[in-house]
Amino acid sequence: MSSWKPGLRTLAWITVVLLGVSLQQSHGQQPRRRTLGGGAPSSKQGLARQDCLTCHKDFADKYLRMKYVHAVVKENQCDQCHLRHGLVTTLVLKKDGNDLCFTCHAPETIGLNKAHVHTAARSGGCISCHNPHASQARYLLVAEGSDGCYQCHAKADYERPVVHAVLQASGCAACHASHGADQPNLLVKEEKALCLDCHAPDTAFKTAHGGYPVETVSCVRCHNPHSSTQAKLLKSSVHAPLAGAQCETCHAAPTSAKPFEVTAQAGDLCQTCHDPGSMGGAGKVKHPPFADGQCLTCHDPHASENRKLLTGSGNSLCVTCHAAQSATVAFKHAPVAGEPGCLTCHAPHSSDNGQLLTAAPGALCASCHAATQEAAQNAAVPHAPAAMDDCTSCHNPHGSNVAGILKDRTDRVCYACHADSQTTFTTTYMHQPVRDGACSSCHLPHGGSEPKLLKASGAPLCSTCHADMMKPVEGHATHGPFVEGMCLSCHDPHGSNVRGMATEPIGTLCSTCHGEVKDAVDSAASKHQPAAAGDCTSCHNPHQTALDHLMVARTPDLCLGCHKETKALLEKPNVHSPAARECLRCHAPHASAEATLMIRPVRALCSECHELTSPTFSAAHLEIDPAVIRCERCHDAHGADDPGLFKPNAHAPFGVKSCSDCHLPPRSGQR
Repeated sequence: MSSWKPGLRTLAWITVVLLGVSLQQSHGQQPRRRTLGGGAPSSKQGLARQDCLTCHKDFADKYLRMKYVHAVVKENQCDQCHLRHGLVTTLVLKKDGNDLCFTCHAPETIGLNKAHVHTAARSGGCISCHNPHASQARYLLVAEGSDGCYQCHAKADYERPVVHAVLQASGCAACHASHGADQPNLLVKEEKALCLDCHAPDTAFKTAHGGYPVETVSCVRCHNPHSSTQAKLLKSSVHAPLAGAQCETCHAAPTSAKPFEVTAQAGDLCQTCHDPGSMGGAGKVKHPPFADGQCLTCHDPHASENRKLLTGSGNSLCVTCHAAQSATVAFKHAPVAGEPGCLTCHAPHSSDNGQLLTAAPGALCASCHAATQEAAQNAAVPHAPAAMDDCTSCHNPHGSNVAGILKDRTDRVCYACHADSQTTFTTTYMHQPVRDGACSSCHLPHGGSEPKLLKASGAPLCSTCHADMMKPVEGHATHGPFVEGMCLSCHDPHGSNVRGMATEPIGTLCSTCHGEVKDAVDSAASKHQPAAAGDCTSCHNPHQTALDHLMVARTPDLCLGCHKETKALLEKPNVHSPAARECLRCHAPHASAEATLMIRPVRALCSECHELTSPTFSAAHLEIDPAVIRCERCHDAHGADDPGLFKPNAHAPFGVKSCSDCHLPPRSGQR
């Protein structure tokens, strides 16, 4: 638990309070005990409770002057809702959400036990409508009357040209309960009974409805209970017979035993006025509800707030049957997301095209994507599906969770046709775009000017990702294929089982150009292990470096990365100077006919620096013939503790130069 560090003002306040307590006690007085808004004094001796408003003056100025103040606020009982927390400047409620309100306002007393509960109350959002401290509106509402409701309910829907009189006079509460009700939509009474409270079925009422007993059915089938653009609050789209009070066009006479019974089955009844051909129904492919005469599947026979008497708005109607298209997707096809939605591409009744499309698939896509389609068809190298207007082989016309409304991740879409590639491209070392399934990083999806739909050819394409690696190095040495942009001479663009995505094992790949090195290694008595193993990149950079021969580091540092024992010798007090400067002074880098990769026989190599016929050399070597001396038998060529670079373990007589202990002295005349 982190420690609390009081600020300077807090420390000052504590100091003043403690000083006051101390002075009172020194004069024999009991410290004065303060209470919170008439609450009980603290049970502990010492510091008294402070009134919350002592510090929260802005709160008092804002709320205590309002017309309606929450009782606990008016009584200054802040701790009824908030935890006391001393000097911690965080407002912590005693309970979360509505549970705090329910400590005083029991749910059943405000209607939350009813069959239908206001969404805000059910989801724990009392403060969506009520201010917990004070308000200028009754019941601590955040706004007066209907304005409070308009925070969630679009105001425009309730203020169209013709407004229900009761809504204008009494607001939403005239018909709706605030918290909960037994009726749907929080109605205070059953719908028909509620309407009849104001609209008695008198003679004028019956005349307006053609004598039909409409008081027995739902009023909102034809009327909008809030506001409308039509007279008498009729819904925006009204069936012509109803608008002309010609109900008998479809229904039995109002005086019959069943006045609302229709005179024919739905499809046949509709066709008495609506010729199928005139409604776009002459196409070869028909919408099943239309073909089956199920007009009421999509249309309301009386009135609707949707155009053409549709029972739902936009796509919401279509997805009642086509549920799969209701799924939320990250990338929406613009026509589907906008208006008129599905009808942008599909005919509602019939079409000569499959899936009720308003045009052939290619032509339909071209109506919005003409430039893309034209470019694909005129490309030097077209992508077959795009050239054949088969857009849906790759794209989902309704939307998807993949950018470009692709049917699936890019590589999976491509593998649907290029199935062999999925196996070929799955390698140990995969090109990152291939691993990520991002084929379009390198390939154009519709058409292009380069073979295989590549965005560019050779190095320019590679540089879109590898630009930093391809920048020239100052004073650099470059590999020929690299500087000429021949990336694919060495690399497979999709992946390989060889490190670096090489097209072949590194040694084999390098030998295609550097065959003389391979031949030398194959025939040599002594081989450098990386060269023999074909691990050329252990020492050479395949692209470019600042060093000759594309070396990845200078010698001896490069060599000592592997030759740890030699590195230890070079840290001895006495170091052979050529070894400290340059390994290649004595050793061949790839292969040699001599042991340990020596560039020539040891004695010949040593004689370049050591004059073997000098008196000094002869004296130091007991006048032994240089031709029979093997320098490496006694000396370490890299470093040693001994100034003469003698190896650490020497035969005792040899160490004191007493050769005669073991060897016969040379005969007279033989040296």
